[in-house]
Amino acid sequence: MSTETTTTPVHDEQRLQAQRERALIDRVIASWAGTSDERLAQILTALTEHLHAFVREVRLTESEWTKGIDFLRAVGDITDDNRQEFILLSDVFGVSMQTVTVANQANGDATESTVFGPFFVDDSPQIEHGGDLSAGASGQPCWIEGTVTDTNGAPVPGARIEIWEADDDGFYDVQYDDDRTAARGHLFADEDGRYRLWGLTPTPYPIPHDGPVGALLAACGRSPMRPAHLHFMVTADGKRTLITHIFVRGGEFTDSDAVFGVKESLIADFAEQTPGTPAPDGRDLTGRNWSRVHFDIVLADDTH
Repeated sequence: MSTETTTTPVHDEQRLQAQRERALIDRVIASWAGTSDERLAQILTALTEHLHAFVREVRLTESEWTKGIDFLRAVGDITDDNRQEFILLSDVFGVSMQTVTVANQANGDATESTVFGPFFVDDSPQIEHGGDLSAGASGQPCWIEGTVTDTNGAPVPGARIEIWEADDDGFYDVQYDDDRTAARGHLFADEDGRYRLWGLTPTPYPIPHDGPVGALLAACGRSPMRPAHLHFMVTADGKRTLITHIFVRGGEFTDSDAVFGVKESLIADFAEQTPGTPAPDGRDLTGRNWSRVHFDIVLADDTH
């Protein structure tokens, strides 16, 4: 009995189709051969492979491709100096967070990084130790304190600590149209690496969802909500810049963050304080609830 494999017209057509698809990929990759920047050539080659693999895997139709192009055009149309819908798109696919994870290799006990977010502003006001960055923003007062050390436990005096957050209505100052500066500021760690200031107890809020990215989330039954958090950016000479959040333990949406930014090590205890509880600096909080949180920051050495 013959053991030769018998081919059918269908198998021949499938093989021919696969050959044509592969030949196109090879031609596109060959077109990048003149790229003088080796890193750019590597990125373009890998991007070509993965994009074509996606098209071939899902057998993308021309009408689906057109809808995708229309979606990307809508993302571009809504993007302006104050709104970056492409970053938002990257966020909801987890690409922003994956880029952060790849770029910030594990280093001992160094504090983990997370997404930057779209609402950072340069030249925030300087806050003295024990000062208040809320600047009139609505919300419950929160005492924030901690230390900045290196991975050996030594203090990092003079480290610049930027903190910014949304108000009680879920908006950052730049989302208002009155040019206010509120709920953001920076201070410098003291000679022992310590810092302390007043802010606001963070609250959950939605990412902007009135555009194409929001429509995508709605179509997929996904929530646009982010869990309550404070933003930090910490810089010091010889140390890797840290961009991170701290999240409220037990808060809503920590398991369904729209941008996948939550890490277990960044969940902190925001201890609720009842009216009449003495404030650490003697601030008069008569009749008001407030909270306090301790967040120790560990900076990795800058190896670049």
